Amino acid sequence: MSVRRVLKMGDPILFKVAEPVRDFDSPGLQALITDMFDTMAALSGAGLAAPQIGVSQRVVIFGVEANPRYPDAEPVPTTVLINPVIEFLTQHSEEGWEGCLSVPGMRGLVNRCTHLRYTGFDQHGAPIAREAHGFHARVVQHECDHLDGILYPMRLKDMRLFGYEDTLFPEM
Repeated sequence: MSVRRVLKMGDPILFKVAEPVRDFDSPGLQALITDMFDTMAALSGAGLAAPQIGVSQRVVIFGVEANPRYPDAEPVPTTVLINPVIEFLTQHSEEGWEGCLSVPGMRGLVNRCTHLRYTGFDQHGAPIAREAHGFHARVVQHECDHLDGILYPMRLKDMRLFGYEDTLFPEM
């Protein structure tokens, strides 16, 4: 369909709690998801949440096979996840560098849970239930944060570990 403009940090829509989806398998929802995949692919993203393109609904997509923004990341299955719920299965967490299409050109070191279960629905209303570890778990948490009005810089513990990619990683 089309590549949509991604809202940048500071836009008030990004700080709102998104509304649950009630109408599955609708033409509007299908068009939104198609636009989200087109936008994510055009910008080499690992995931995208509907609020990032100005739609305040509880819809996220994610998936990574080979991504230049995350060259060392293990694969993450391509997923449409609607009205997600996350359950943490461990108290173990790990720091990792995150970026965001709504915070372009920057990275920050964010602590995230390493093992979780997520549930929700696909675009047709079929239930989804999966466990995730490592980078997969990080991506799910990052994208679902968007649905609650949270951007990754809000999770930083040390602002010295937040900066521009070309300064933090000049070798990239």
